[in-house]
Amino acid sequence: MAGGSAELELFRRRWREELAGGGKRRRREAAEPGGGEPREAGEPGEPREPGYLVLARGLLDGGEAPARRSPPPARPAEEAAGDGGGDGDDLLGQLIRDLNEINEVPFFDVQLPYELALKIFQYLGKAELGRCAQVSRTWKVLAEDEVLWYRLCQQEGYLLDTSISDRSCWKLALKDCRAKERTLRTNWKNRIGAVSQLQYELGKVLCDVHSSDGVVIAGYTSGEVRLWDTRTWDYTAPILEPMHGPGDAGPQPHVSFVRINSSLAVAAYEDGTVSVWSLMIGREPIHRYQHNQRIQALALGSEGATVATASGFEVKVESPDDKGFWQTTGTFEIQKLVNFLNLVPDVLGSPVAVAAAEDIVYVLKGEDPGKILHSVYGQPVTCLDVSAHEAAFGVKGFGWLLNEPNQVLLYNLETSQCLKKLGNSMGDFTCVNLQDSPPNMLVTGNKDRRVRVYDLRKSESLCSFYAHRLGVSAVQMDDWKIVSGGEEGMVCVWDQRMGTKLWETHARHPVRYIWFNSHSLITANIPDEKTPRGASITDDDLTAHRKHRGIIYAYEFSVDQLAAESVLPICRSSYDEVTGYNYNIGLAVPYDNI
Repeated sequence: MAGGSAELELFRRRWREELAGGGKRRRREAAEPGGGEPREAGEPGEPREPGYLVLARGLLDGGEAPARRSPPPARPAEEAAGDGGGDGDDLLGQLIRDLNEINEVPFFDVQLPYELALKIFQYLGKAELGRCAQVSRTWKVLAEDEVLWYRLCQQEGYLLDTSISDRSCWKLALKDCRAKERTLRTNWKNRIGAVSQLQYELGKVLCDVHSSDGVVIAGYTSGEVRLWDTRTWDYTAPILEPMHGPGDAGPQPHVSFVRINSSLAVAAYEDGTVSVWSLMIGREPIHRYQHNQRIQALALGSEGATVATASGFEVKVESPDDKGFWQTTGTFEIQKLVNFLNLVPDVLGSPVAVAAAEDIVYVLKGEDPGKILHSVYGQPVTCLDVSAHEAAFGVKGFGWLLNEPNQVLLYNLETSQCLKKLGNSMGDFTCVNLQDSPPNMLVTGNKDRRVRVYDLRKSESLCSFYAHRLGVSAVQMDDWKIVSGGEEGMVCVWDQRMGTKLWETHARHPVRYIWFNSHSLITANIPDEKTPRGASITDDDLTAHRKHRGIIYAYEFSVDQLAAESVLPICRSSYDEVTGYNYNIGLAVPYDNI
């Protein structure tokens, strides 16, 4: 061990000084008359060194540390005072103890090997390790072991994709990660960061938006699909080209839905066409298939390459085989029109889809295509979300029965049992987020203008916010904050524990999409009318375009991203100290130099 070698070198240097001092003292005593009793002699006229000095010289020359032995019997006081050996024995015992501590860790009256002591210390937290480091030098070395702090860093969710050899000091790495997390939370609360509008050329109306890890996909009424990578602020927006057939001359149909994950991008069009692109290959689609009717719902797995679409009374699931050739893995006939469709994440084997068709919820598997999860006549499903093992959906109760209010039902997908009935609201539940919420948590939005947070281990809501005056349209939460969007176009950020609104933004159209992670936020205001009445949107009509186009906002709160180069060019200034409202934008006024 490097620490043991350093300690041994320190002991050697200290004992060289002690030996040099002892030789000078003996020569001085021999020169003084009557300077004490004579030392032991090996040869006539030559003094003999005491045993502890001979042992120390052997240790300094690289000898092994002696085994522990019982202390020698105490000598009379006058004898010890006469030959001066008491101090030497004490120093020798201290040397032996220090050398033994290099390979053995003292636990009170028991000596343990280093590996076993490390096994005990792995059950301690940061505060306990800090207290143990103050006990002794050996405990300090043990409490600052890299294995312990690497494990703590992984347990708290930092640097999960790194190995222990990637950092030289994991204690400092954990400290830096916690400091960045505190700074990020402060930036979120005070809306300090960079903001950008992801725009497209004139004459196009936004139809649908989706994102995955900062990569945004948007579909327009022109039939074009565009990508943005918000992780780099000098990005360009490439157009994903559709696959044209021989009779596809003329304008392209509107885009109905878009979805994206880490490897694929999917778009569904008004004419029932579905195009799939690979983000690794290029702009040309790698797969295309057709429905006979308009597509009502589109789902893409969070990982992997599985696409599910619902058109009319049919649900089709497409995925590639082992050789990369796309094929239809399942076709399911549904009794009613599908309103919501989701793919269950983290499923081994054949994909599993959950579809809500009016008042019936289906679990669609290859071996059991007609499994009904929930069905109550006259209670349509108003929203749906699924996780790896559960499905949560809102149901509309009977208006004339007070004992049947609007609720959110939680079902287990494996046992098909209803686990919870949450909520007792007069308004319809318009959005629910289960997959992105913390464990055992659920957040919902309602037409009664409120955002509610539920603990799945209880029946009543933990908190309820009066959020949006026209109803809640999108919502997401993490362990301390909630971001909600409303039909009036407002985005609100809430502190869950304090129950207060931190800040808000407003745009013209309803908020149809919200996604955020620790350092970024993406929102989309999508118009309900794709072809506005009385408006002629042309390429040179700026006013009409701004009024009807819809808009996508990308916020960046990370400290690493807030460099001067990341601020939009129109907002850059020569000032360093003067900052603008909320976004740290430097303001430059032409007459400031007068």
